[in-house]
Amino acid sequence: MTMRLSYCTNVHPAEDLDGVLDQLARYAGPVREAAGLGTLGVGLWLPATLAHRLAGSPDERARLRAALAEQGLTVHTLNAFPYGGFHAEVVKHAVYSPTWAEPERAAYTLACAEVLADLLPEGVDGSISTLPLAWREPWSPQQDAAATRALADLSGDLRRLADRTGRTVRLAIEPEPGCVLDTVADVVGWLAARTGTGPGRIDPEHVGVCLDTCHLAVSFADPAAAVRRIEDAGLRVVKVQASAALHVADPADPAARAAVARFAEQRYLHQVRESSGGTVSAADDLPEALADLPGAGPWRVHVHVPLHHRPAEPLASTTQVLRDAVAAVAGTRHGADAHLDVETYTWSVLPAGLAARAADDLVAGIAAELRWAVEHLGAAAHPGAAGPAPAVPVPATTARRSA
Repeated sequence: MTMRLSYCTNVHPAEDLDGVLDQLARYAGPVREAAGLGTLGVGLWLPATLAHRLAGSPDERARLRAALAEQGLTVHTLNAFPYGGFHAEVVKHAVYSPTWAEPERAAYTLACAEVLADLLPEGVDGSISTLPLAWREPWSPQQDAAATRALADLSGDLRRLADRTGRTVRLAIEPEPGCVLDTVADVVGWLAARTGTGPGRIDPEHVGVCLDTCHLAVSFADPAAAVRRIEDAGLRVVKVQASAALHVADPADPAARAAVARFAEQRYLHQVRESSGGTVSAADDLPEALADLPGAGPWRVHVHVPLHHRPAEPLASTTQVLRDAVAAVAGTRHGADAHLDVETYTWSVLPAGLAARAADDLVAGIAAELRWAVEHLGAAAHPGAAGPAPAVPVPATTARRSA
């Protein structure tokens, strides 16, 4: 049982084709070499302006394919969650716009699908991750109906794309704390009520779930139970975003509060959940949590911590949630088809001593994450092998459950 491995390029700020080609040469190619891989998958992030431009230009897609081949890279997944400006000085809630109730979101996603269909290796299906409809407010029944229509229409577009090109591309909706679809249970309930093959229904063959394991950990969900819920609903895990959150065992401890406070910064939201007495309390960002949550139980913090990094006590990482989730997905009917994308986009905003801002440091950090993924998410792959993007064998039974 194997999953195709890649790393997500939303860690890089480029938003035009020349910038993307430069980042492939400056970062992705050297990462492949530093990780000891014959080929490497890259989960491309294409902002909307570039996605539309590439969708309309076979010549520019050919330039991109040539650059990928030159660096020993392949593409089987795209990240279409951020629409643009993902490395602006302040991103926060802007990352959830446009919503799935706005036509720009569907148009952007379809452009990404057109590009991906042209980049896929022969015989490989593609995946695109997207936001869980919108931030939770404002969100009206009218917006929900518009999002349902948009996703139903898009699933039909993806079906026609497969008929026309022979390439299957699936959309993966990614639950995230604070959004309309906050948890796996939310996205499963929402999709299950709307999937089917008739008019106005979302086709489950082309729309499924993206399991971001940092988000999963923050929600304090049991990984095996979450994956089982997806499968029992007749849905599939299309993509796993391999990521880890911060775990704070005793947020009332002054030393723990001081340690986690170092991760508060101005660019991204860092949602926090506190589990106490069977109840999960929420804060939308880390400064709010430090001010308002009582610290009566452990915290999980939405900070994408490098996979190979072991935070100093009293902090910890939720990599066991990642391991358990990957093992659970591997045991599903479509587990071997799921894509595994390392998505640590936070390198430039992590605290001093952990951040990677220089090119050499970032290459070394991402390569270390990929080596960790090969080692810890299943039996060792063959890092020198040529051929398609490396596939990581994973066990078909779940490891021990995480808290």
